[in-house]
Parts: sequence; C-alpha cells; structure tokens
Amino acid sequence: MPNCILIGAPIDEGQRRPGCVMGPAAYRVAGIAAAISELGHGLADWGDVALPALEAAICPNPTVHSLPQVMGWTRVLAEQVQKALDQDTMPIILGGDHSLALGSVAGAAAHAKAADRPLFLLWLDAHSDFHTPLTTTSGNLHGTPVAYIAGREGFSPLPPFPAPIPADQICLYGIRSVDPAEHAALLQADIAINDMRVLDELGIVAPLRAFLDKVRAAGGMLHVSLDVDFLDPAIAPAVGTTVPGGTTFREAHLVMELLHESGLVTSLDLVELNPFLDERGRTAKLMVDLVGSLMGRKVFDRPTRSF
Repeated sequence: MPNCILIGAPIDEGQRRPGCVMGPAAYRVAGIAAAISELGHGLADWGDVALPALEAAICPNPTVHSLPQVMGWTRVLAEQVQKALDQDTMPIILGGDHSLALGSVAGAAAHAKAADRPLFLLWLDAHSDFHTPLTTTSGNLHGTPVAYIAGREGFSPLPPFPAPIPADQICLYGIRSVDPAEHAALLQADIAINDMRVLDELGIVAPLRAFLDKVRAAGGMLHVSLDVDFLDPAIAPAVGTTVPGGTTFREAHLVMELLHESGLVTSLDLVELNPFLDERGRTAKLMVDLVGSLMGRKVFDRPTRSF
C-alpha cells in the first residue's frame, strides 16, 4: 500500500475571499490522518509549507494581484511535492485555493520527467481554470493553473512549467462554468471538456474509465486535483465559487472508488475549502470521506452521521 504524505498549503492569495488559509487545519480536525491510516496506509504529516522571502514581480495585466506571493507558494510547493514523490510516497496537498496547483503539479511534473514517465492530470472542478495572467479579468490566479500546466504563454515571471502536459493527457471532469476566452483557448488546445452535460448523457463511469485506460496504457503517473466546487453546493457549501449542478454524494464517491480501483493515482490536491463558509464542518468531513474512498474504503463501510 502507498505511504502518504500530508502537505498543508494555507494559500489565500489566488483569490480575494478570505478563508482558504484555514483549509489545512480543517482537514486535520476533520480526521484526514485517521481516515488514511485506519485503512492500513503509512502516513506522515509534513505540516504546512511557509511562504518564502518574496521576489519582486509585476504583471502587465493590472488586475492581477498577489503575484509575488503566488510565485513563492508555487516554488515551495513544487519542491515539497517533488521531494515526496522522489521518496516513493503519495503527496496529498491540503489547500488552500486552487493556485496551489501551479506548484503541486509542477513538482509532480519535475519528478515524472526525471523518472521518464508521462504525467496525466485529472481536474475535478466546476471551472476549467484555463486563463493566463494576461487573459484573466478577475485577476485571481486560482483560475490559471491548467493553462500553466498545459504550457500556455503569459506566465512570466513564473518559471516555465517543468514539462507541459500534452492536451490528450489532461481530463477536465465535471466542468460547468467556463469563460468564453477560456473556451476558445481550450478548443484551440484540443483539451477534452467532460462537462456535466457529458456526464449526464454518458454517465459518470464511461468518460473516467476511458481516461484511466489511457493512463494505464502509457504507464503514466496520475495527479488528481479535487476542488470542493466539483461537488454540488447543496452538499458542499464551504467554497467561495459555488456553481449549481455539481456531482452528488454518490457520484463523487463513485469517482473516488474508481480511482482507487485503478491504482494509478500518484498525487492529490484538495483545494478551495473555506471553513468560514462551512456548516458544522460538513464539507471538510465530506472531503475527508472522499479521500477515504480514494484510499480504499468500501461503500458499505460508511459511518452513520448525526447531520
């Protein structure tokens, strides 16, 4: 069984609504360590990464904010994730907003490149996050990671992504909110969008199994980035970017169960949890429960809850 490393990423700077900084603590309070170790997996908690000394950075787009901070988080997270993977462990990054994926996936890509293995990305999110710092109108860098990972231009002074992931190795799954500029860029990049219409028509299983078959056939590594807003806000309210029509409790667990059965996941992000917006910790507990399914908990092992 894989040994897992918890890496806290208390990042708030990728967007403007305070609260994601508390995400790592909320996951720990909700019992993520016990949920993993009780299933027989080795586990270590490396604590939270700290923001390093900031470098001066200016973006030509005046709406972009907190660029020096995001650059710092990107650097330290890339180092920690690569270090964990180099030790043959599975890093689980506790966020923090989705700008953390700029660093977490960069670390996974650096490791995969050194190991001469292809890296695949499963993006479980309501949003495509395919803006660049030059195209974003909100200025929020949590809307840019997939573009960075795919090698789009416009990210200087961020370092170049270690090994951009080809379009056919990226799966956007559960998408239901895409800006027109992002949509046009996605079509040009030929990245498949498995939006909720696709999942409604084809079901949850078929598109995911097709992608996992590609990962397996290539002998690839798989980074999974799970955003709270992948889930319907009716069951997961603790996110500042709610979009109605997300996955249900059972659909989300089915995705995690299929990922476990595949045995392909090598690194995982848990992002955009804002405990300030939660209801008695229900979203944090649900996300921890989903990690349990990813790590091997069976459907009939669910505890009875009082809420």
